[in-house]
Amino acid sequence: MNSGAEQINLRGRDVLKEVDFTSLELQYLIDLARDLKLEKRSGTEVRRLIGRSMALIFEKTSTRTRCALEVSAYDQGANVTYLDPSSSQLGHKESAADTARVLSRMYDAIGFRGSSQQTVETLAQYSDVPVYNGLTDDWHPTQMLADFLTMIEHSNMPANEIVYCYLGDARSNMGNSLLVMGAIMGADVRIAAPRALWPSANVQSLAQERAAASGARILLTENPAEALAGSDFVHTDVWVSMGEPVDTWDERIDLLRPYQVNAAALAATGRDDVKFMHCLPAFHDMNTVVGQQIATKTGMTDGLEVTHDVFESNINIAFDQAENRLHTTKAVLVATIGD
Repeated sequence: MNSGAEQINLRGRDVLKEVDFTSLELQYLIDLARDLKLEKRSGTEVRRLIGRSMALIFEKTSTRTRCALEVSAYDQGANVTYLDPSSSQLGHKESAADTARVLSRMYDAIGFRGSSQQTVETLAQYSDVPVYNGLTDDWHPTQMLADFLTMIEHSNMPANEIVYCYLGDARSNMGNSLLVMGAIMGADVRIAAPRALWPSANVQSLAQERAAASGARILLTENPAEALAGSDFVHTDVWVSMGEPVDTWDERIDLLRPYQVNAAALAATGRDDVKFMHCLPAFHDMNTVVGQQIATKTGMTDGLEVTHDVFESNINIAFDQAENRLHTTKAVLVATIGD
């Protein structure tokens, strides 16, 4: 475990956004995830959540977040109730505050995935048990734990020596979280995006404050080559999300075309061992309904935010990243509600 881990106690803590935690606390969760991953793979996992139960409130559909939360709980002996938009009164007949007060009488933890950061903050304010943010429009803390575990594993370097860049729409939960998490952990963080799609001034300020304390190096630029040079890892995310009006696609895609992760972008890192990361799902081919719509509308048949050849290459570690959602989510559960 990291230095100072013996003093860290996260029992009862909410996990709402990265800035609520210190670098030592975040590293503790990453190290715990590494240990739990080894336990699972070696068949020596100890069940620390027997008798616990968790409610999942999902306003947005999910693959990785739901599966990571459910398998983490089941592996550790806990029970899960999944509530989708049709299974809960949240926001329809019952407020977030009242929902929290009801569920925290019945469950040991509450997981939330939806649009509004205010909703998950309200759930946490009125809940007597830990609340976890599985994604909002502003922050994606559980994804960040997985991303950092993945980068540490593949680089064999501590977080403060890692250099990574993000290309694409950075005015998003992933842009915000990669910027701020890297600032907290002391990493070298580069964000390359059109200025109109940079993280907000408030998020930039949060990152600069944390960087001043950690020694992190932060770069925001409109020049992809500047961000890519020397990067160990190249991240991206979808340019258009499901549910967004089709009439917004053209302008967004025109802005982001220079920020596609393709062979030329990876070559611009100057590194033979560079790795590609994506929180998924990715529009790298036309094998989905949305992928077909995008290709028809834009003529980009070889992928959108990432080309198909990059995605299918051995440079892509997005599936390691996806697996690590399980182990880091399990670390959150064990640390906050475990024995």
